[in-house]
Amino acid sequence: MDIELPCAANFIYNLKRTPTTHHFPMTKSLLPIQSRNVAVIGAGAAGLIAARELRREGHRVVVLEKNSRIGGTWVYTPRVESDPLGVDPNRAVIHTSLYSSLRTNLPREVMGFTDYPFTARDDGSGDQRRFPGHAEVLRYLEEFVSEFGIDEMVRFESEVVNVGLMENNKWKVKSKLRNGDGDCDEIYDAVVVCNGHYTEPRIAEIPGIDVWPGKQMHSHNYRVPGPFRNQVIILVGSSASAVDICRDLAGVAKEVHLVSRSVADGTYEKQPGFDNMWLHSMIESAHDSGAVVFRNGHTVHADVILHCTGYKYHFPFLETNGIVTMDDNRVGPLYKHVFPPALAPWLSFVGLPWKVIPFPLCEYQSKWIAGVLSGQIVLPSQEEMMEDTKAFYSTLEASGTPKRYTHNMGDYQFDYDNWLAEQCGYLGVEGWRKQMYNAVSKNRLTRPETYRDEWDDHHLVLQAQEDFIKYTSNRVTSKY
Repeated sequence: MDIELPCAANFIYNLKRTPTTHHFPMTKSLLPIQSRNVAVIGAGAAGLIAARELRREGHRVVVLEKNSRIGGTWVYTPRVESDPLGVDPNRAVIHTSLYSSLRTNLPREVMGFTDYPFTARDDGSGDQRRFPGHAEVLRYLEEFVSEFGIDEMVRFESEVVNVGLMENNKWKVKSKLRNGDGDCDEIYDAVVVCNGHYTEPRIAEIPGIDVWPGKQMHSHNYRVPGPFRNQVIILVGSSASAVDICRDLAGVAKEVHLVSRSVADGTYEKQPGFDNMWLHSMIESAHDSGAVVFRNGHTVHADVILHCTGYKYHFPFLETNGIVTMDDNRVGPLYKHVFPPALAPWLSFVGLPWKVIPFPLCEYQSKWIAGVLSGQIVLPSQEEMMEDTKAFYSTLEASGTPKRYTHNMGDYQFDYDNWLAEQCGYLGVEGWRKQMYNAVSKNRLTRPETYRDEWDDHHLVLQAQEDFIKYTSNRVTSKY
């Protein structure tokens, strides 16, 4: 569902914009650095950058990863879950939601961490495309880990089953070892949650769906189009995955019917470039005859309803005595999407915001967390953080924004990144990065089929490459 969000100025709530052009560190406090024992949950992109920034700040870090390799959602597998909808609590969860054909919908220049650019290799190896496939992103993360020695902090095949607050404000972390050696209980000063949010599906509510005889599934369990050959597919959603998957399916399916909440109820449009794909307004009802009726009055007898309807935040291991709650997919209360005021700085979250450039945002959040834990950055009081957070929620409510859009940033992500950078004594988002993001967004609308391979922002690519030379020449690759 797409909604009109209030202007960025109303969202910023005390974020001070700092126009900048590069990322060289500024002078930091000379106060003594305090070293903490920190558990990072998850070795995806968020957990990896959190681990690097925490160790750089002098903390002792353990990254707990339930799988056998780094990468999180970027580790593709053809395996899918036993429940195609992904709602059975007893299912064996597959972490990734990648489909085989996925290419990034952002150019590699904007995606990378600030001092480790995501550039094509000089020797021509790997995926050289500007919008590469998922395997290239995983390879980038693996090389990032190797460059900074992050792997030695990661404890693989260690699934976190419980994180509980102790009376002395420390955290007991229980992890289950997959090799059969039993459970492991450990005490940490702080916990940083980086377990991702593309694993627990959200499902569209469709009247009559309980009696509809066809197959339902969520895009979390979509991998390749082959199994849908000659079938009639209804695809619910209009996000990036929906756009990709409907085109994937159109090459093999008999019919593809794309459903969007963001179009008028009477919408019924054949999609340009396809003779078997239509855009509809939302589903009115489903019936035991196999019929699905749309609000535009049309009826389709479908084989499959595929929900491309997003995901829910999910922290089944986390016990905070009710301090951190989930309310319509709002994780809160969180100061600046990171710290629960009552538990700060000992509990934090990295990577919750969406409709963002995720890797740099996670980096800024991680720098902030690391600096706060070391005593180099001072948070406002608990009362001030709570007041700020409540003011933000009130702004959302006044604008009619549902709670589930609390962590949806979009345009104001750059003000947020710059605010975080300012807290850490770093310069913020480069002008070319913001301009490139906006250019790609426009290009995606005008060239939905070809934007990954046709673009007009060559001058921004050159600016990025010039900055990358500066960043890498000033990079500190030491793990400490």
